[in-house]
Amino acid sequence: MDSRDLADVIDDLMAKAREASSGRAARTIRGGHENALRETVIALLAGHELSEHDSPHEATLQVLRGRVRLIAADDAWEGESGDHLTVPPQRHSLAALEDSVVLLTVSNRVP
Repeated sequence: MDSRDLADVIDDLMAKAREASSGRAARTIRGGHENALRETVIALLAGHELSEHDSPHEATLQVLRGRVRLIAADDAWEGESGDHLTVPPQRHSLAALEDSVVLLTVSNRVP
């Protein structure tokens, strides 16, 4: 059984994001070719973003800390701590409205 203290991961990644010129940091906490799911914790400082990108597989996003905006085509969603979203299959971007940490879960298998 694998266990992690997400509070420690969040604090560590926020510190790394503050040091990074990109204003972000990430750590995969579960995943790899042998797993059906990949889980990545991503920290973004306010005003920074993950620019528009494709979502090749099924994915969800849970806001662990802060507030974010996910934009896909003409749709936008704002989430805050505790919110959960199914990531749309089209190109999308993610912006931090305040210092934020999200948990991205992606299926490694095509349905």
